[in-house]
Amino acid sequence: MPTFASFDGLRLNYTVWEGDGAHRPVLLQHGFAADTNANWISTGVVAALRSAGFTVISLDARGHGRSEKPHDESRYTSDSMARDVSALLDELRLDEVSMVGYSMGAIIALTVTAADKRIRCLATGGVGSGIVDFGGVDLRVVKPADIASALLAEDPSTVPPSGVPFRLLADATGGDRQALAAVALASREGRLDLSSIGVPTLVLAGEQDQLAAEPERLAAAIAGARLVRIPGDHMTAVMSPAFAEALVSFLSAPHPR
Repeated sequence: MPTFASFDGLRLNYTVWEGDGAHRPVLLQHGFAADTNANWISTGVVAALRSAGFTVISLDARGHGRSEKPHDESRYTSDSMARDVSALLDELRLDEVSMVGYSMGAIIALTVTAADKRIRCLATGGVGSGIVDFGGVDLRVVKPADIASALLAEDPSTVPPSGVPFRLLADATGGDRQALAAVALASREGRLDLSSIGVPTLVLAGEQDQLAAEPERLAAAIAGARLVRIPGDHMTAVMSPAFAEALVSFLSAPHPR
């Protein structure tokens, strides 16, 4: 698997599947405690995009997958995660891509799109009004400190209930729980300038996804964004064939280049 040195020297892992060249490349950014395999390969998203002819690029975020995993919270600011995406575009010498992000990856994707003109088309999943109200994870559902406590707990029975899914996912993917706790704690309440996003945008949200509640408010905050609801909750919506179908349909449609 290829790696590259990001803006601060951290080595990050990425994967490229070459397509037929007829479409703009698609860059995928996975969710918290997941990785390329868990979020995109095992769910069938990569296969669906490749079947449609897309060149697909997937980045293992810092602290995740095969990328380096420092334990210093300061290495995981939202700006750093977004700059990693831009650094990968520099590495691959790409002038334009469509970007897809899920959960944490959606927050990163929104942040990059607001700042990097090379993102020409955007699809988000697993987020909703938490983006509008808190600039990131929906703090009404789970707090970063509870996620970190769940990851660092020696006794799993003491894990806060809202943090249980994140502990289970981290253990299932073999994640570095200390690094992931640093990622969680680095997320702070803030605001994203959604008004600066002017590219075609698709908001995908699971019908039972508490972390993507009121996705219509997110879609309304981005000019021209379209909302598609998908069966499932936060962990299962991305596995639904409807997710990949909506994504391929959106990315295949003619958009301004």
